[in-house]
Amino acid sequence: MPSPLCRPPLSLGLLLLAATLGGACGSSSTEQPSSSSTAASVPTRALSMTRSPFGTLPNGQAVEAFTLTNANGMEVRAITYGGIITSLRVPDKAGQLGDVVLGYDSLQGYVDKSPFFGCIVGRYGNRIGKGRFTLDGRTFTLPTNNGENHLHGGPQGFDKANWKAAPFERADAVGVVWTHTSPDGDMGYPGTLAATVTYTLTNDNTLRFDYEATTDKATPVNLTQHTYFNLAGAGSGDVLRHEIEIDADRYTPVDKGLIPTGVLASVEDTPFDFRTATAIGARIGADDPQIAVGGGYDHNVVFTAGGNEGTRVRVHDPASGRTLSMVTTQPGVQFYTGNFLDGTITGKGGKVYGKRSGFCLETQHFPDSPNKPDFPSTILRPGETYRQSTAYTFGAR
Repeated sequence: MPSPLCRPPLSLGLLLLAATLGGACGSSSTEQPSSSSTAASVPTRALSMTRSPFGTLPNGQAVEAFTLTNANGMEVRAITYGGIITSLRVPDKAGQLGDVVLGYDSLQGYVDKSPFFGCIVGRYGNRIGKGRFTLDGRTFTLPTNNGENHLHGGPQGFDKANWKAAPFERADAVGVVWTHTSPDGDMGYPGTLAATVTYTLTNDNTLRFDYEATTDKATPVNLTQHTYFNLAGAGSGDVLRHEIEIDADRYTPVDKGLIPTGVLASVEDTPFDFRTATAIGARIGADDPQIAVGGGYDHNVVFTAGGNEGTRVRVHDPASGRTLSMVTTQPGVQFYTGNFLDGTITGKGGKVYGKRSGFCLETQHFPDSPNKPDFPSTILRPGETYRQSTAYTFGAR
């Protein structure tokens, strides 16, 4: 049977990328996440892609930027360093384009002081407790960069790699295929991992991320994208008035180091119940031990099995009217509300990013899964292909 890593949640219906894979994860793929009904107006321009320099890394490597534009004027700019999305311009309810992601104006900010703005995260997104795990009878030790824990692949994770880029233009989409090879022993992980992440922009204002990876030794893999969103516009203040709806009936409570306890707890009667659209700020200050330990929301929520077969997350900013709808093949998402942004970061246009000035939707398998045998497996083995996909569709109302 296919590895649990390569299997999407059973409830995703049309999103099932691996439903017809047969006996191996490396077999032919199937349908991608479908688009939301919040599509933009009838296209009037052609899709386009441009490339330009974006500075030089301390090691002398050149960094390039790729700007993707669809027929509605929606624009995505991403760079080879970390696959970082440096800007994402989408229309508001008046049709005015605005940049809705946090970041920096230049490469130096991303190199010097970035809380994972806009990047590809790997080899393992989120935390691994105490920086170690046991696999096939052998214990592996990883660098700890979040207290006593390993976070987002370590201090030199995929967010610090200068990815190779292959842009493409089609009649129905433009995008970039990013590739990176992580050698055996990189950040303590076993196996040489070949990773491919494809960013695709289409005319219905959908930005899709398709992840693939293969390995020559068994290894944990949990790739994700770490963009901070503010639908009112980057640097416009906090996101507490944004309304969010999440198709999740459980979440994974954490200890003081934000490592899951192993329990899948019901969201019923907790601040983590977003099954009905609720303002992010409505319960972020609740007298709840889990809210206290995270300083707000910094938790993995578990999508409802047998529930919504399409959109998993919806976000609406009442001020701008902008909306975001998300579909994914992953079983969970880390909902993070920028609790550790503290006003010391000056971002694009000289704007200061204060506490909760952005939110993240990091689609994923669960944190610390290599140490939690009851969680869905994140182990990729030789001969298998890791495949996951997430898509964001933007609109306005």
